[in-house]
Amino acid sequence: LAAGGGPRRLLALRASSPLLMAAPRAKLPERSVLVQCAGCKAKLYKYKKGGKGSLVKCYKQRIVHDFTEEECTCPGCGVIFARATLVHGKPAFKMIGGKVTQK
Repeated sequence: LAAGGGPRRLLALRASSPLLMAAPRAKLPERSVLVQCAGCKAKLYKYKKGGKGSLVKCYKQRIVHDFTEEECTCPGCGVIFARATLVHGKPAFKMIGGKVTQK
């Protein structure tokens, strides 16, 4: 065994410091925004958004009303506006820059 405790010490260090990942808050934010297609202005989602910044991702659990027929595709012009992915272990849509606006 190496000096300093060896493998047992490494296991103890790993167990005492778990990896914590940031996740969306359990309580939905107060502010609702209407997410629209930037091209044809068709309604896409009614979404509970937290913070003041631009819309980068939409957690699926925060979508109040979904106006799309096919996932991540505009019902008006058919353009793909987002990609389905996992963010901090939660299902979400990552918005493609310039494809959506929020109101």
